[in-house]
Amino acid sequence: MTIHRKTAIILTVTDRRNSRLSRFWQGVHRSIRWLYPGLGVKRWLLMLLAGITLVGVGLAIFLLDIYRTAPDTWWLPLLSLASLRFLARPLRVLIFGGLGVILIVVGIWGLNRSILKPFLRPGRAVVDQLAEYRRRERGPRVVAIGGGHGLSTLLRGLKEHTHNLTAVVTVADDGGSSGELRRTMGILPPGDIRNCLAALSNDEALLTQLFQYRFSGAPGLNGHSFGNLFISALSDITGSFEEAIAESGRVLSVHGRVLPSTLHNVKLVADVRLPNTPNEVRVEGESRIPQIAGRVRRVWLEPNNAPAFPPVIQAILSADVIVIGPGSLYTSILPNLLVPDLLAAVRVSRAVKFYICNIATQPGETETYTCSDHVRALEDHIGPGLVDVVICNDTYEGKLTEGSQWVRVDEAARRDPRLYCTDLLDREHPWRHDSRRLAQTIMDLYYERTGPLGERT
Repeated sequence: MTIHRKTAIILTVTDRRNSRLSRFWQGVHRSIRWLYPGLGVKRWLLMLLAGITLVGVGLAIFLLDIYRTAPDTWWLPLLSLASLRFLARPLRVLIFGGLGVILIVVGIWGLNRSILKPFLRPGRAVVDQLAEYRRRERGPRVVAIGGGHGLSTLLRGLKEHTHNLTAVVTVADDGGSSGELRRTMGILPPGDIRNCLAALSNDEALLTQLFQYRFSGAPGLNGHSFGNLFISALSDITGSFEEAIAESGRVLSVHGRVLPSTLHNVKLVADVRLPNTPNEVRVEGESRIPQIAGRVRRVWLEPNNAPAFPPVIQAILSADVIVIGPGSLYTSILPNLLVPDLLAAVRVSRAVKFYICNIATQPGETETYTCSDHVRALEDHIGPGLVDVVICNDTYEGKLTEGSQWVRVDEAARRDPRLYCTDLLDREHPWRHDSRRLAQTIMDLYYERTGPLGERT
């Protein structure tokens, strides 16, 4: 055998030995991670060990009593041998104690694997999933106010940070499938609620795709989404629109809540200034406002005194973070804040309040708007000083949809001390926010303001 071949064999054996040693220490490290703080495991493990110890003490007392009081029989020597009486007591304690610990660990591990196997994600350890669940369970209480695709995008990012989510959506929608169900069945529009439930679902796979499925070509069903019909049917069965939302959330395995801003049948009305003329027209209906060529001067709800849904008020008052937007400024965000009780609750809440400016303008609503125009329009309707931080995108790459322009950070916005600019662009859909970047930015700013060195404003 040549020297090179001997060297190769030695290296191969060494690599295998190192690989086994590495796998062993990785297993030890994974086992120790079960004892990390915050997982909620140690207290139950200690209780289990205490119970097993007491059972063991009781069994030992019973066997000792038999051993001392039983007459001489053929099985007493076997019992003496099984108890290792020929060894010193400290050694016997180590042997039986070590075997007991090994059996307990292996038993608990096998039991957990068997019970949790249907719920585990492939390729991820149980301890990793448990740690992630506990982290989200202890996350900040976040209330997101808005509607449309903007709110859904935000929720997809926030659910990675916390389970304590409440989405508040407008009920002024009167177009498409939601509007038709609203007119024919007399229920609140379920469209935005459906989108938020789908975004908050733990498994945005087949069931969520079914929930978002939209019928086409079928007489009577054309344009309707399955989720809208599902919520409408549940509303009829349960007799309660809010109960239908809650049951839909359970079906989709949602962590968090989706709540309507009000349970009253409200209508959105706008005064729109026509182009190249001082005249204004009054437009009734959320779906009609973007269709009118002109500049929206103001919007309001009819009736204008609709009470807020009580759980929404409770969520806002107990929130750590309130996020307004992103979404259509006049037809998704403001209809929520125009509910008087809701706006008053946001004002008195001690939460850190964020306004998320849109990335692109919306034809028929915010054409040519800059970042400061969005903030000004918001405060013209609800008053100044509501939000603590204004988050705006400062990256303009990619092609927008026809009729849209970048919402740019202008000089007036830069003079606002509340402004925070960063790259929030979704590279595949540049007119939308990247959900992960947006959520991470919000969480970073929240912890920066509420951490040991931060000051609440």
